[in-house]
Amino acid sequence: MAASHEFAPDRASILGPTVRIKGELTAAEDLVIHGQIEGSVGPAPRVTIGPDAHVKAAVIADVIVVEGRVDGDLKAQVSIAVRARANVRGNLEAPVVNIAEGATFNGGVRMEPAEADSTSTAAHDRDVSALRTGTAD
Repeated sequence: MAASHEFAPDRASILGPTVRIKGELTAAEDLVIHGQIEGSVGPAPRVTIGPDAHVKAAVIADVIVVEGRVDGDLKAQVSIAVRARANVRGNLEAPVVNIAEGATFNGGVRMEPAEADSTSTAAHDRDVSALRTGTAD
């Protein structure tokens, strides 16, 4: 069985380039976004924001990979990777953060070791609320 941070295409929901969502998107499986999302994304095991995607949302997942455009804060339990042609405007928080040469990034980075146990529902709800309102620590 794969760890929650490993990509498993057979367990992924793929949102195509014509998909437009306003609101809250959560999933127990990995998410691959090629369309436009406005609101919040997560929690999810892994969120991949494709090269043509535009996400205006707070994103919370175990692993986040950005290839497209994001306007919003990203929080991951394991890692965040901002790929070479990505454009991110927002804060990044994860134990491991990788911003590739060629990426555009405007925001802050906070890296702390992962917590020993998983985030509780109450803590997650607090984090989502803080990211939406801009009151995160």
